[in-house]
Amino acid sequence: MSMMHAAQVGAAPSTAHLMRWVIVATLPGIAAMTFYFGLGVISNVLLAGLFALGAEALIVTLRQRPVRPALRDSSALLTGVLLGASLPPASPWWLIAVGVMAAVVVAKQLYGGLGHNPFNPAMVGYALLLVSFPTYMTLWSPPQALTAESLFNQTLWAQIIGSLPPATLDALSGATPLDAFKHKGEAVLASEFWASQPLPEGTLITWRNVAFAWLIGGLVLIAKRIISWHIPIAMLGSMMLLATLFYASDPSHFASPLFHLLTGATLFGAFFIATDPVSAATSQRGKLIYGAGIGALVMIIRTFGGYPDAVAFAVLLMNLCVPLLDIYTVPRPSGHANTATHSAPKEPL
Repeated sequence: MSMMHAAQVGAAPSTAHLMRWVIVATLPGIAAMTFYFGLGVISNVLLAGLFALGAEALIVTLRQRPVRPALRDSSALLTGVLLGASLPPASPWWLIAVGVMAAVVVAKQLYGGLGHNPFNPAMVGYALLLVSFPTYMTLWSPPQALTAESLFNQTLWAQIIGSLPPATLDALSGATPLDAFKHKGEAVLASEFWASQPLPEGTLITWRNVAFAWLIGGLVLIAKRIISWHIPIAMLGSMMLLATLFYASDPSHFASPLFHLLTGATLFGAFFIATDPVSAATSQRGKLIYGAGIGALVMIIRTFGGYPDAVAFAVLLMNLCVPLLDIYTVPRPSGHANTATHSAPKEPL
């Protein structure tokens, strides 16, 4: 994530200040995931953060730029935190390293660094890993109590080191609610699917509680005026509208709107991913269209595509539309002609 646009009147806070507030806002979600999925969540975030700082320092040095200012703005650290929180718990270190290299080096630094990236860096890394290593990216463990014994869990450390074979990892993992419903089969009715208890006990409650934790962090960002409400509300609104239409047309085969809202990366994506201002639209009207487009794409891919969640792909696809949105949605200055061939000055928040 790059420079956050603040809504304050007057002098804007520094980039580092805003980045650190976003990192703070991720803590409720990370804490909830750690409570339900174990210390593998912490290892993801720590490794991704360290790799991101290292990759940023390396590329900035090669570009013969000052390293300390680049690291002190916390943009690379935030990218690592968001990517690490997106991955299955206890992902192997090499998987995290590949994702971080794609996010920091390819999606950010090769485009010029902070403020120049057309795509959301964390989602570029996530999408690359999902396409390249689908087996590892679907190894979500069932909810498990966080205990003192988990600190000395040899299997956990073997996962992080990457010494466990995929077959063993598959035996330790379970389907997420979205993945299970996606692959229930066309002949199976929704009522029959849920009656068969396809998920480990407490899985749905776990994902809903994690979603509420991300919501708390998102509300903190809005309350601190780090982000505006336009993109999250537009994204969630379009998702709920389409989910309601699908569910109303055939409740036997489509999931309920609340199921789509409170499972997967919906709330995490709405508040922490889609709101990256460098890769998002800048005007208020553009933000509404941008957010609504993300929500619609999420529902379309979840329902008719091959991926059960699709937040990353939806965000990246809408990143492609941002230049056009910025041209046609930024209001012209008073007294000037409305020429679509020239982009107007960006509207301050």
